[in-house]
Amino acid sequence: MVSLFDSQGLPPSEERLEEGAVLLRGFAAAEAPALLEEVARIAQTAPFRHLVTPGGYGMSVAMTNCGRVGWVSDRNGYRYDPVDPDSGAPWPVMPGVFLDVAVRAAAAGGFAGYDPDACLINRYVEGAKLGLHQDRDEKDAWAPIVSVSLGLPAVFLWGGKRRADPVRRLRVEHGDVAVWGGPARFVYHGVAPLRHGQHPLTAGARINLTFRKVF
Repeated sequence: MVSLFDSQGLPPSEERLEEGAVLLRGFAAAEAPALLEEVARIAQTAPFRHLVTPGGYGMSVAMTNCGRVGWVSDRNGYRYDPVDPDSGAPWPVMPGVFLDVAVRAAAAGGFAGYDPDACLINRYVEGAKLGLHQDRDEKDAWAPIVSVSLGLPAVFLWGGKRRADPVRRLRVEHGDVAVWGGPARFVYHGVAPLRHGQHPLTAGARINLTFRKVF
């Protein structure tokens, strides 16, 4: 039975960012330990790595994937691939608890019937960041991005449809889930450099699960 309350006995709060975008406070708090257990299991098969951008820069965020396809980057560009280029093996299967959280969060954000192909698993440590960008490598341009925050808090950068648009700085905590799709699908977003801290479940790190419907 799925609990309607977070670990503090309070119903998750909902913060509307704009049409097609919502921040669900504490939505995945109860499932967080199970999610992190699966992250550790996935990383044993497909270890975290620092990808290289097409321009030759190493990303400060370490990442891996699970699902039908995984997102990869190298000097040849950004793309989705059904196999891990480091091992030549398929990416680990997306765990049931991952899919359950993603589907329920998408529905809460107004996107019923969500069926993500990929989950990008990002690991942030002190100083790691993600610059403003749009997610444009997916063929499905309407289905939402579902982003689950675990561990240390971070500052989520929420912009507009143009890179020069004003940017909001939103503090995201352990268990928060952001959902954006439809008219908000191509909003610029990013993560400010992570501050030093310690969390009982992730030590000095933040783990982010980003679900995407690719095809």
